[in-house]
Amino acid sequence: MKTICLHGAESTGKSTLAIQLGAMLGCEVVPEYGRAYCEEHGNEVSMVELVHIADVQLKLIDKAIARGGEWLIIDTDAITTAVWAQIMFGRKDPWFDTIPFQADFYLLLKTDLPFVQDSVRVYGGNDERKVFHDLCVKELESRGCRYIETGGLGAERKNNALSLIRRALG
Repeated sequence: MKTICLHGAESTGKSTLAIQLGAMLGCEVVPEYGRAYCEEHGNEVSMVELVHIADVQLKLIDKAIARGGEWLIIDTDAITTAVWAQIMFGRKDPWFDTIPFQADFYLLLKTDLPFVQDSVRVYGGNDERKVFHDLCVKELESRGCRYIETGGLGAERKNNALSLIRRALG
């Protein structure tokens, strides 16, 4: 199974793109647990809650991998949650250094889409989005993750992503 994780700042189209890629590749998509958690509990979360969110996300990924298939699209992972810890608290819990899962390939989505506010989003300013994006790059690189940045609007974004996945993973 080839695992592809969508990574990046808020409102960069990760969830929409995950669904599109899942349909195009005919595979399962693991949704973002953090969004569901924040919709239920609010977005002012503690470090303990971030660790919980990351741990549940890992379990959802493990279950999807166990079901098999050629491809798996993941709408954020525990590494993304580690970035959340950094932007929210300026540090991350040591637990994040022990994350046992790393996707085969990460698509880091550029902040070239306009920010769309919703009930759980927090960091909508251009400067905040840049900081978040830069933290994403730093986290992926510090872990030696294989990734590439992608962007574009509408169908271009989807087509760019699919092309990069096929080139990277065949």
